Amino acid sequence: DEDYLVINKPGWLVCHPSKDGPFSSLVGTCREYCGLEEIHLVSRLDRETSGVVLLAKNRKAGSMAQKAVQARRLSRTYLGIVEGEVSGPLVAEGWLGNDPDSSVFVKQRVTKRSAKAKRARTLLKPLLGSKEFTLVVVRPETGRKHQIRVHSQWLGHPLVGDKLYGRDETLYLEFVSKGWTDRLGKELLLPRQALHACVFDLETEGGRLIYAAPLPLDFRDFCTRAMGLTETDLDETYRRVLSEQCPTLAKRVGKDV
Repeated sequence: DEDYLVINKPGWLVCHPSKDGPFSSLVGTCREYCGLEEIHLVSRLDRETSGVVLLAKNRKAGSMAQKAVQARRLSRTYLGIVEGEVSGPLVAEGWLGNDPDSSVFVKQRVTKRSAKAKRARTLLKPLLGSKEFTLVVVRPETGRKHQIRVHSQWLGHPLVGDKLYGRDETLYLEFVSKGWTDRLGKELLLPRQALHACVFDLETEGGRLIYAAPLPLDFRDFCTRAMGLTETDLDETYRRVLSEQCPTLAKRVGKDV
């Protein structure tokens, strides 16, 4: 509308502007699309995470949305594919901070309480799965850097395709220096981390903003190919996740997910 733009971001696009021109980032592309000098990113996603992103088209709308985020009136629901069989709900709670033992500067880890560490809490629940992989719904109660990815690894169930928070962080360094290779394909199984921002729910002064993005094709392909799930399994599970967050939204989805 005149205040907001909602995008189902693909899992290969960085949010913030880069030096490679306007079409190399979500913000730059949306600015060009809308014909605006500036557009305000309300809540970002990691480059390889797909799903709902909200942008404000003017300062007033951006300020209102940012105040709601700061007041913790934002809730996100994610869908992820993790390694291993998850038999029941899991909770990760504690402190996150920089990982001094990592050769990757941006890497985070679960750590002790300190002046620089930030408290984080993540809820994870299995939906569908096998002995090798599980489709999970994830609800972070805080919004820390790489939170879901760090907590998934800490719980012993890293996200499929995660180069940095998987079994070997040198895969991330190899990707940065050489790009995607056959070896990375065999090790990671997916070209990106299997994390999708399914539902974005924000309570602002102007009302409730709630949007949902369906499972991306690479998710669906992996679930059917590697986990033996059916398209019907995935559609019914998606609707069930939506109904827990917003029954009205789930009804609007209809048969054609």
